[in-house]
Amino acid sequence: MRTISIELPDDLADQLSAVQDRLPELLALSLHQPALPAELYRGILTFLAGAPTAAQIAAFTPPPEAVTRLQTLLERECAGNLSAYERAELDELERIEHLVVLLKSGAVPPRALAS
Repeated sequence: MRTISIELPDDLADQLSAVQDRLPELLALSLHQPALPAELYRGILTFLAGAPTAAQIAAFTPPPEAVTRLQTLLERECAGNLSAYERAELDELERIEHLVVLLKSGAVPPRALAS
């Protein structure tokens, strides 16, 4: 195992000192963060920036790979095989799904999000 020294801002160093026993795990997770949630957010923002009509909002659907990944994670959760990393990914995908439901229901005006 190697030792690495880095310079950090004091506030970040304080935060990391509280979880120093988990630093290798946290660093590994950060290197393998799924790009899917970020891509979904970009896609939603791009869609909203185009000033969609109510009909276009109602017809909006996530890309097939997002639906497939969500189904996979839900199946793993039901089977009790979800890792902490996958739990975080599932939580984020569920937040995105909730956002889309709010948009479709009219609870969140699309122009408010695009501003």
